[in-house]
Amino acid sequence: MTDVQGFYTRWAQLYDYIATAPGVRSWREHVVDTLSLSPGDTVVEMGCGTGANFPYLRDAVGPRGRVVGLDVVEAMLASARDRIDERGWENVGVVRGDATRPPIERADAIIATFLVGMLRDPGEAVSGWIDHLAPGGRIAIMNAGRSDRRLAAPLNLLFRLFVRASSPGGRLSRKSPAAALESRWRDASDTLRAETTAFGTERIGLGFVRCARGRRPADHS
Repeated sequence: MTDVQGFYTRWAQLYDYIATAPGVRSWREHVVDTLSLSPGDTVVEMGCGTGANFPYLRDAVGPRGRVVGLDVVEAMLASARDRIDERGWENVGVVRGDATRPPIERADAIIATFLVGMLRDPGEAVSGWIDHLAPGGRIAIMNAGRSDRRLAAPLNLLFRLFVRASSPGGRLSRKSPAAALESRWRDASDTLRAETTAFGTERIGLGFVRCARGRRPADHS
C-alpha cells in the first residue's frame, strides 16, 4: 500500500466530513455546473473519494444517465458505496482503479476534484483523461491553492499549515506541500488549456479554490 492509500484509508471518515461541509458542497456543485451535463450523459469522476460529488452529478445526468466513480482507496469506495445504497441510485457505481491509468471507455464528461495536486505527473494524467472523452466531451478539474486576494492574505498561512498536515508525508517534508500543490495545478491546467477548446478558469472560495474546464475537440489526437 502506498503512502497515499494508507493515509486516506486511515482518514476516510474524517475526509468525508470535510468533503461534505456546507462551504465545500457549494464548490462541488459549482464545478459540476461548469460541465453543462445533459440528461442521459455518462460522466466519470477520477478520484471520487467517498462520493461527495455524486448527488450533483446524478442530478445533472438524471435517471437515464450514468455516473461512474473511480478511486484507488478501498476505504473511500466503501463510503461511496454506502452513499449510493442509502440514496438507492441504480445508475451510479464505483470502480477501484488508478486515475493515471483509468479502466474506462468513452465518457461524455470527466471530472476530478482535489486530485491533480496529488498526482506525480498531473499533466500526463489530464491528457490521458481527454483521450477518454467522446468528441466534444467536457472535462472539469478543481483543486486548492493559496489565495491571490489581498483580503485573504492572512489566511494563506493557515492554508499552508492545513496542507502540510493533511498531505501524505507532508509533515516530514522539507519542501512546501502548498507550493508542490500549486505546481501540479499549473501542469494540469496548462495541459487542459493546450488540448481542449472552450477553455476557462476561475477562482472561488475567497480565491483558495481553482477550477478549470474545457472540451475535447473533434480532431484531438
